[in-house]
Amino acid sequence: MTTRDALPRLVSHKVGRAKKSLKPNFRFTIFGLVVVITVINYVDRGAISYAANPMIDEFNLDTVAWGQVLGYFGYGYMFGALIGGALADRKGPRWVWFWAVLLWSIFEVGMAFAGNIGIALFGGSALAGFAVFRILFGVAEGPTFSTINRTMANWATVRERGFAASLGLLGTPLGALLAAPIAVFLLTATGDWRWMFIILGVVGLVWLIFFRRVFTDLPEDNPQVSPDELRRIRSTDGMLHDERSIVTEEEKVPWWSFFKSRTLVFNAIGYFAFQYVNFMILTWTPKYLQDEFGFNLGSLWYLGMIPWIGACFTVLLGGKISDWLRQRTGSLWIARSGFAAGSLLLTTLCFSLIPLVDSVWAVLLIMAIGNALNSLPNAVYWIVIIDTAPTRAGTFGGISHFVTNIATIIAPTLTGFLVALHGYNSMFIATAVATSVGMLAMIFVKPGVRNKQPQLSATA
Repeated sequence: MTTRDALPRLVSHKVGRAKKSLKPNFRFTIFGLVVVITVINYVDRGAISYAANPMIDEFNLDTVAWGQVLGYFGYGYMFGALIGGALADRKGPRWVWFWAVLLWSIFEVGMAFAGNIGIALFGGSALAGFAVFRILFGVAEGPTFSTINRTMANWATVRERGFAASLGLLGTPLGALLAAPIAVFLLTATGDWRWMFIILGVVGLVWLIFFRRVFTDLPEDNPQVSPDELRRIRSTDGMLHDERSIVTEEEKVPWWSFFKSRTLVFNAIGYFAFQYVNFMILTWTPKYLQDEFGFNLGSLWYLGMIPWIGACFTVLLGGKISDWLRQRTGSLWIARSGFAAGSLLLTTLCFSLIPLVDSVWAVLLIMAIGNALNSLPNAVYWIVIIDTAPTRAGTFGGISHFVTNIATIIAPTLTGFLVALHGYNSMFIATAVATSVGMLAMIFVKPGVRNKQPQLSATA
């Protein structure tokens, strides 16, 4: 059953449901499932960075070629996000989650053999083999966050959108943080980088079995959701005049209207800045620490975690702050756009300072603070889409993520060229430029306003 078919059935069909096995806040179980699946997603994509040296040595890759290997993921990821968002609206999040996790787990296993397949099938080019598997892996992982957005639009109350979105996004820094100890453990325990990819892929497949047993597209379809909780989820009490909800939204919005909305376009540019920081740190920090400061693989399990520790807290704190500002000021611009712009300004200052320090601990501290500030408004970019077009949260989230994830190509690939030409300090300067552009873009974002003239929902 599709999301569209199920939406008209709100509370009435729940009345006769037995209450003895119901949980009062089952939606938080759904949010928790999303966190775990996002952690798996990020560990799978980040683990390759810790296998850099043995993979480079085995296949005779240089710095530029390795940057390309890391960047290939982004080509597929952009299109996966675009397609996945539309499918989440059309087929429902559960259908998308199944195929996304199944395929990315298979391609994660395939990375163990990608270089050899390239040598055998593509004229002796291991790089071509990595390109094929990294692109396909990116396509499979691409739907994740636009599907999270559709899930939160379906399951979260209006008042808790910020916190719910931040819970869904917690897997980003948490997965990146856990990628370091998990990858290093698997590499040292097995002694072979190939086994790391195989084991991670199998874990994803096992988790998918459990996820499918618990998750449903809508709270209306889940036997664990009580009538009281469903009423809370679908309530429009306390909505601001410029907010929208899947209950009140009557206007059918075409997909191409995304590009007519200054709010949605500039919000995507702001999110691009976040993703640039995210992927620069995720893909290049391990090799940076090895090359610049001489750390070995055994040290990376804890050093690779440091830039992500603060972000695990600020991604949750940011959602709560945004909800608090919304309640306190009654202004979605202050709660969403102004909050994000201020955070990006501070992020820019942090990455501008890194080239001025020499100590590894000073670098890691400033990087951790900058990444924490960058993650503070992470939920905002997704809430803006829900505030503005809740019934298109998947489609518009996918388009936004497509624009955003140009950074997943540019950040690792550009960094490879910059490092080869100007050294590692240049990658931090480029990051500061990206975040300053994002800061300026967020100033022009007006949540809830799709076009130049505000259009209020019919019954809000």
